[in-house]
Amino acid sequence: MLFNSYIFIFVFLPITYFGFWGFNRFHYTKLAIAWLIVASLAFYGYWNFLPLEGHPATPGYFLLIILSLVFNHQIGEAISSSALNSRKARSLLILGIVVNIGLIAYYKYINFILTSLNDVFSTNFHKFDIILPLGISFYSFTQIAYLVDVYKGETKGEKYDLPTYGLFIIFFPHLIAGPIVRYNELIPQFRVLKTFVFSHKKLALGLATFSIGLIKKVLIADNISPWVGTIFNHIGDVTFIEAWVGALTYTFQLYFDFSSYSDMAIGLALMFNIDLPINFDSPYKSLSISDFWRRWHITLSNLLRDYLYIPLGGSRRGEARRYVNLIVTMFLGGLWHGAGWTFIIWGGLHGLFLAINHGWRKLNIKLPKFIAWLITFFAVVVTWVLFRAKDLPQGMALITSMLGFNGIVLPGQASGKLSFLTAIGIDLKSWTELTYLPNIGGNKVLVFFVLAALLTITTRFPNSQEIVQKLKPTWWYALSLGLLTSCALLSLNRVSEFLYFQF
Repeated sequence: MLFNSYIFIFVFLPITYFGFWGFNRFHYTKLAIAWLIVASLAFYGYWNFLPLEGHPATPGYFLLIILSLVFNHQIGEAISSSALNSRKARSLLILGIVVNIGLIAYYKYINFILTSLNDVFSTNFHKFDIILPLGISFYSFTQIAYLVDVYKGETKGEKYDLPTYGLFIIFFPHLIAGPIVRYNELIPQFRVLKTFVFSHKKLALGLATFSIGLIKKVLIADNISPWVGTIFNHIGDVTFIEAWVGALTYTFQLYFDFSSYSDMAIGLALMFNIDLPINFDSPYKSLSISDFWRRWHITLSNLLRDYLYIPLGGSRRGEARRYVNLIVTMFLGGLWHGAGWTFIIWGGLHGLFLAINHGWRKLNIKLPKFIAWLITFFAVVVTWVLFRAKDLPQGMALITSMLGFNGIVLPGQASGKLSFLTAIGIDLKSWTELTYLPNIGGNKVLVFFVLAALLTITTRFPNSQEIVQKLKPTWWYALSLGLLTSCALLSLNRVSEFLYFQF
């Protein structure tokens, strides 16, 4: 079930919302929690039992998440009970990690491994017919982090009953694509009375945040999505300028699409008096790669830092080891996103960029802000091409075009004072000859104004949480947000999935 669908907004959400607050109205808090659990299971089960929205029915995956919940809860309880026996606790932790990683490896990576073996050793392993279970990376890594925290004594020996633990994992706003939530960010909220006391303020903030996310998804991300498909489907034929239009458009599409899901998840949780952590903080304003990863997919960045980078040694074992740890961490972060060399190289490049960034800081040389932003933005845009490409040759082909190695073709006419451009290898063609440059109402020039507007929004305007923090109950604020939300609702006839569902 998609957040940006009529059945979710007008059927599932009202039933879940009024049921939850109906139980709380009469102080039946345990029933309210049970209601959220049932609703979250229905939300996830909708994908599994009904062949809707491009997904075949996979009822076995509904059982998979239930078994995963029960298994990890029991392992966590066993680790907590074995705190005085470090060897037993460690063995239980390893078992829990192996089972969770094993599930992800089978469903997400087995075909990639078999294909790679076939390519390298000329073997003939047959691939499995596997459909990736929705949210498996998110709920599996959330549970691995929980088991590690229990082992380290972070839970202070507290034991959580299965319903409380289950709701922590399957709470429907964050279940499919995050934000990735840790036990200490969510479970304590289920155990305090104020969570079950209705708040007009949180309802208003939640509706505003959800609406902003819906607007970003439907009116921006979905509308520029066809531009991306057109260019990435014709990579071998695109010109220099078309390659850059495709790369920049995907850069904005991915941000508005994924951040909109996070906004909607945070807004939905607020309607139920639950606070989820923010996941984006204007990442395209970053002045360094380190700054970018403090702003992009924040909950994943924190997870990689705390459960990979620091356990590997972090910066405690010298500068050389620090750079290796950064590259290894981001390499694994790339692999987390998908089973493909494009993701692995994307992650490795970001690890290399982080190592270079830390080395540069040692020199204590400060670049002008615009130059620092330009270098960072360029690195991010170029690597997003690998993230989007179907395979490595396709990604490298587009990057080659972006760098001008296939020639530089610009719109215009090579006549008069512009004729010298031809002599230095720059070809000017009419707009009609730029075949894959998107049209807006038949006008290709408007594409550049749209991209300029999106660049301005992402680098100069306040982000979603900053807008919501300044929320004031004024008529013009309500009117403008209401009109944009209405436009988004009227556009839901072309419902599309969120990009991060595939990860």
